[in-house]
Amino acid sequence: MRVLALDTTTPAGSVALVDEDRVVDERGGDPSRTHAQRLPGDLLRVLERRGLAMSDVDLFAVASGPGSFTGLRIGIATMQGLAVVQRRRVAAVSALEALAHLAALEAAPDAIVAAWMDAHRHEVFSALYRVRRAPPFSADRLVELDAAAVGDPAATLARWAGPTGRALDVIIGDGAILYRDVIRRSTAARAAIVEPPPIAGAVGRLAIGRASRHETGDPGAVRPLYVRRPDAEVARDAARHGP
Repeated sequence: MRVLALDTTTPAGSVALVDEDRVVDERGGDPSRTHAQRLPGDLLRVLERRGLAMSDVDLFAVASGPGSFTGLRIGIATMQGLAVVQRRRVAAVSALEALAHLAALEAAPDAIVAAWMDAHRHEVFSALYRVRRAPPFSADRLVELDAAAVGDPAATLARWAGPTGRALDVIIGDGAILYRDVIRRSTAARAAIVEPPPIAGAVGRLAIGRASRHETGDPGAVRPLYVRRPDAEVARDAARHGP
């Protein structure tokens, strides 16, 4: 199965071409240009480098969030449009899950890995997982311990520590880099902090597993994983209810 994967959850984002369990091409984007300016050109160039056309793609995969609201809308709409034209299905994958699977590549079984993405406002998008002895990127590889959420970095670490003092082994993502000092002052001080690599390849590999389990969908069924309500909704509700 050949998968074309896209991530627009960050300003740079990435695109990848995955063939079965192998990432054959993966490229980070140019953060100085918007996703609207770069798409669908970045996707077309990945295919052209391999002598392929859009009709050669079997499945489209997209990072569904969390991340920039504008980036998510553009990325999802782009893959929906391509899938409709090619009469293909779409797999939506959490960016936090993709990051955690990448962290798990270097982690031992039973390790606790976290994904942190910068959510601005001194907050991070976060999720927590335990690594299991299973093939990389398989459905059994990670056990979710704390679902996708948004919050203050220190408060997130305190919640995860809890009464059992659960140890954190790895924290991956731009949020981990940004709040490195917060991590080092917490109970997770000994956790490895990992720079976020491009995730489109991981999104594509996870999509193949979902296709094998019949967990892909029609293009119109893809929904963004916002985690936090869009600012426009918050402002609208505030105006409706008044001071």
